[in-house]
Amino acid sequence: MTDRTDRTEFAAVDAELAARGFTRMVFELDRIESLLDLLGDPQRAYPSIHLTGTNGKTSTARMIDSLLRAFGLHTGRYTSPHLETVRERISLDGEPVSEERFVATYREVAPLAALVDQRSAEPLTYFDMTTALAFATFADAPVDVAVVEVGLGGAEDSTNVVQAGVAVLTPIGLDHTEWLGDTLQDIALHKAGIIHKGATVICAAQEEEAARPILERCAEVGATIAREGSEFGVLRRAVAVGGQVVSIQGLGGVYDEVFLPLHGAHQAQNAAVALAAVEAFLGAGRGGSSTSRPYGRASPRPARPAGWRRCVPRPPSCSTARTTRTG
Repeated sequence: MTDRTDRTEFAAVDAELAARGFTRMVFELDRIESLLDLLGDPQRAYPSIHLTGTNGKTSTARMIDSLLRAFGLHTGRYTSPHLETVRERISLDGEPVSEERFVATYREVAPLAALVDQRSAEPLTYFDMTTALAFATFADAPVDVAVVEVGLGGAEDSTNVVQAGVAVLTPIGLDHTEWLGDTLQDIALHKAGIIHKGATVICAAQEEEAARPILERCAEVGATIAREGSEFGVLRRAVAVGGQVVSIQGLGGVYDEVFLPLHGAHQAQNAAVALAAVEAFLGAGRGGSSTSRPYGRASPRPARPAGWRRCVPRPPSCSTARTTRTG
C-alpha cells in the first residue's frame, strides 16, 4: 500500500471503531472471551504484567516497558486513553504500531467480531475491540511479554482475560464511583479482581481501607504480595539537574543513583513499583530462584496457542541490562 492508501485505510478503520461508541461501557467478559476464543486466544501466547489503580498507571506501565526492553526483551504495551491516535494504545518495543499493521490486524479481527456481535445482546465495545487488537498484535509480532493497563476497574475490565502472573496495583483512590462504588473498599475490591491464582502482586502503598480487600484477595487465590514500604520502596531521593536522583530498595537489592527525568514523590514511587514488577516478572515468569529473588514465585510460561505459529519465544539477553544493582 502507498502512504496515501495507508492513511485512507486507517481512517476507515478508525471510523468503524468510533462507530462502536467511544465512551460506551458494558462490564462483562463474555463478549471479549468469545472473540478471543475465535482468534485462538492470542493473549495466551506470551506472559503479561497487568496494572490497575487510580494514579500513575500509565506512567508505571511505560517504566515497566522501558526496563523490560533494557533486559533485551521484546515488549508489547497496551494503555488508554490515547491523545492523538488510537495507535498510541498499542505499542511494540516502545513505539506505537504502524498504520499498516493496525489495519491488517483489524481486517483479521473484524469479521470474527461481527459474529460475536450477532450472538450477543450488546455488541463489542470500542475498548473490547482495541483490547483484542492489542492481544492479536502482540501474538503476531511476537513479543516476549505484554504490559497491560486496565481500562476501568479490574475484575470486569476487558483486559482481565490475561490472568497475568504479575499483577500491579498503583495507589487507589476514589475514581469512577458511578461504576465502582463510592468507598475505597468497594473500588479496591473491583481492582483486586486482576489478582489471579498463584500471581505475584506488586502493591503500592495504600490506605488501610483499600489495602484490606487486596490482602483478602491474595489470601483467597494464593497470591504472593510485595508491598511498598515493606518489601520494596524509595530509600532516598534528591533534586538533580533536569529531574531527580533516587535510591530504591528492590526485591533483590538496592538500586543506587537512579535518575528520573521528572520531579515529584509520585514519580519516584512509580519507579519503585515498576522496578519491583520487573524483578517479580524476571523471577516468577522466567524461572528465577527464590534465593536470588525472594519474593518471586516460580510459575510456568503460558502455553502458546497452536494457531499462532510465528510466536516463538526469544531468550532474554540479560547482559544488555542497563540497570546496576548492588546488595
